[in-house]
Amino acid sequence: MTQAAPTLMRRIRGMMFKMPLMITCEEFDDFILAYLEDTLSAREKFVFELHLKVCRDCREYLAAYRASLELARKCGKEPDEALPPVPDDLVQAVMEARGR
Repeated sequence: MTQAAPTLMRRIRGMMFKMPLMITCEEFDDFILAYLEDTLSAREKFVFELHLKVCRDCREYLAAYRASLELARKCGKEPDEALPPVPDDLVQAVMEARGR
């Protein structure tokens, strides 16, 4: 690939973000949660998905965002096993330390 090819691709990408109905990456971030919750209007969803088609960075960001939400959901679940009881002497030591 020649030196001119990356420069041309950057210019094309820059022009794409100036097209009608195109949002910036910052605007994309403003709509990401609404997109995942499926609360965007049909037009907003179209514009959001159009941005996804041309912006690899935002596709990667969306994938990481989804993974983070999934991890948070898993962490919020009740544990399969009951947690062991906290020893009384530990509770007493914490209470005494807080009273100081």
